Amino acid sequence: MKALHTDKAPAAIGPYSQAIDSGAGLVFVSGQLPIDPATGAFPEGGVAEQTRQSLTNAAAILASAGLGLQNVVKTTVFLADMGDFAAMNEVYSQFFASPFPARSAVAVKTLPKGALVEIECIAAR
Repeated sequence: MKALHTDKAPAAIGPYSQAIDSGAGLVFVSGQLPIDPATGAFPEGGVAEQTRQSLTNAAAILASAGLGLQNVVKTTVFLADMGDFAAMNEVYSQFFASPFPARSAVAVKTLPKGALVEIECIAAR
């Protein structure tokens, strides 16, 4: 296993890696909060802007492994409010093309730092 890191995405805020290359053809990207790595803050707006930033962060981490969002086989989307699903889904659909990755979307009580969304993914080489 190899830990992956890029300065183009926010640093881990705990005892975990931005991503792990399994060495067996899979890359596991930790849940990405919508933190802009340049400012350390969430983008202004709502769940749409936060979804865009979370996926941009995931794409930057994948790029550090020589991969892109087209390599993603599974995502998990964590939402602070399932009422935000449609707005999240609209932005999400702009980042992926058919065949779309498998996906789970779940509502959680709270997310770190008060985020509205967090997205993790698994990519295949």
